[in-house]
Amino acid sequence: MSTPNQKMTTQEALAFFDSLEVVPAEMMIGHWRGEGVDTDHPMDGLLEASSWHGKVFEDADNVFPLVHRSLFGRKFFVNPALLPLGLTTALPFRNILIPVLFPLMQPFLRTRRSAARLRMTEYRGKLTATMQYDAKAINDVFRKIDDNSVFGLMDRKGAAKPYFFKLMRER
Repeated sequence: MSTPNQKMTTQEALAFFDSLEVVPAEMMIGHWRGEGVDTDHPMDGLLEASSWHGKVFEDADNVFPLVHRSLFGRKFFVNPALLPLGLTTALPFRNILIPVLFPLMQPFLRTRRSAARLRMTEYRGKLTATMQYDAKAINDVFRKIDDNSVFGLMDRKGAAKPYFFKLMRER
């Protein structure tokens, strides 16, 4: 089953998520390229505007949730603890400002330290792989599209609705 490429409502994305198989934690180990799924969420387009590339799962305790690309195309890890999510989602003209501001802030946002861990958790009635941020009240919950792609749901404490994304295995 493949992810719909057209825009979806949150309810359609949840129904698709619920229809998918669970993901064993070991399947997530590796490098993944990501892309957002448009559901009219306040974060839609935000990761792409900041040159988000994906995620790296080295093992269960060493996860890099925000892999970005520099202006020169080099990959680097961002420390999520330093990102003001509330401010960035409310920022006017963010799709114009973030591509300009984010490269200027890169030296201050970079990290070499893991910023999340991988665990099996129950979500919407199924036990599946979940990435838990160290410094944010956020869990990214995964369901299997196929052996090399997963559908992700960002469950953020206090958020009115989840943010959806896809990850495709790179290696």
